[in-house]
Amino acid sequence: MNFLSLFVLVPVLMMVGLFLSKNLTQIRAVAVTGASLLLALAVGLVFAYLGERAAGNTSEMLFAADHVWYAPLNIHYSVGVDGISVAMLLLSAIIVFTGVFASWKMEFLEKEFFLWFCLLSTGVFGFFISLDLFTMFMYYEIALIPMYLLIGVWGSGRKEYSAMKLTLMLMAGSALLLLGILGIYYLSGATSMNLLEIARTGVPAASQNWLFPLVFVGFGVLGALFPFHTWSPDGHASAPTAVSMLHAGVLMKLGGYGCFRVAIYLMPQAANELAWIFIILTGVSVVYGAYSAIVQTDLKYINAYSSVSHCGLVLFAILMLNQTAMNGAILQMLSHGLMTALFFALIGMIYGRTHTRDIRQMQGLMKIMPFLGVCYVIAGLASLGLPGLSGFVAEMTIFIGAFIHQDAFHRVFTIIACTSIVITAVYILRVVGKILYGPAADHQHIDAGDARWYERTSTIVLILAIAGIGLAPLWISDMISDSLLPIVQNINL
Repeated sequence: MNFLSLFVLVPVLMMVGLFLSKNLTQIRAVAVTGASLLLALAVGLVFAYLGERAAGNTSEMLFAADHVWYAPLNIHYSVGVDGISVAMLLLSAIIVFTGVFASWKMEFLEKEFFLWFCLLSTGVFGFFISLDLFTMFMYYEIALIPMYLLIGVWGSGRKEYSAMKLTLMLMAGSALLLLGILGIYYLSGATSMNLLEIARTGVPAASQNWLFPLVFVGFGVLGALFPFHTWSPDGHASAPTAVSMLHAGVLMKLGGYGCFRVAIYLMPQAANELAWIFIILTGVSVVYGAYSAIVQTDLKYINAYSSVSHCGLVLFAILMLNQTAMNGAILQMLSHGLMTALFFALIGMIYGRTHTRDIRQMQGLMKIMPFLGVCYVIAGLASLGLPGLSGFVAEMTIFIGAFIHQDAFHRVFTIIACTSIVITAVYILRVVGKILYGPAADHQHIDAGDARWYERTSTIVLILAIAGIGLAPLWISDMISDSLLPIVQNINL
């Protein structure tokens, strides 16, 4: 069996183990064992990948395998990874691992919750290792479908409305995406749906101009592209903690990764011609999301709109079509995935103690729960781009890459996007000052208590990853940059 297939096989085996589990202890044991194995596989893959590159292996995709699935349509089970895929798999494994510990106290239909959680994980991992367009789309759908039940059954607030809104909007995006993928395959004249073969064959320039919007918008809906972002805040606000972590930390990255891997890579001429339209839309996402976060009073909505802004920055950087900005986009995916997962984990832990997410009803929490308070400050500092944390590395790389363009259009929109840094600082510092400092607003919160061991495990792993990227970014930046070369060369032909 190909090594990469283990990333799909392990969640499937977890589901079998969960199905056979008879009590909560066994359910937790299966979830932790599987999540730990996925994390170990991801770390092992990083070392194996770097070892292959150091040994002189210059193949565009490593650890590749190809098997025919459905010959009449030339659908293959085709897998392989480059530095970008490896980084996304590592991110996914970290979020799944920490999400399990964040769900440690799940007390309602625990087995069913973790079964759907594992199915979602299967889709995510399968998407990042796939090279065949149809297989990639299949895993994409596997990742999206469980969201309806995970929010609709285990969520809070207007959970049925949020789940239905999310599902309908993402399925609409999937319909556009399917049309785009089939168009790419049939019009390229390729003998399979393999990404690398289609890139070599090429999609006719005339067809690219109508296929590119279908694919970019199809994936962009999941990446919170304005004005198709409205599902995101409601979905985040209603989702249970671990689902919010996986949703914002990984699932939204499928949108940015797909825009980059399929739309930009396979249709470079259209990308060069039409990028300006989507730069305007993503520029609006960046600023609109940040401004919307300022006026929110619900902690989850604040983080949800912050995610719209930061994910908009990912798409904005991809559309700059140069190596520096694209490198920043991948780093931003990693940074945002880690820090937003940390935010949602902390919000869930705080809500579990205070029974409110309204910042007007919280104050003085630093004295009551100092560990969670310090972790929240670290997450906030990463979000506003403090040097030494992952947010600074990602955002500076993006803005430098965007400002490389000499024309007024790109530079004006880069400056507009830069204003989001100031806006982010405003709402982050406002929330930190409001909920953590001063006297306790509600005396019932005084006995709330601080983080337990499983909560500390989840938050510490995420903080170490955020600090690791911020303090030592070169190894992962170089790994990503090397994988960007063939894509950038294809764009500049």
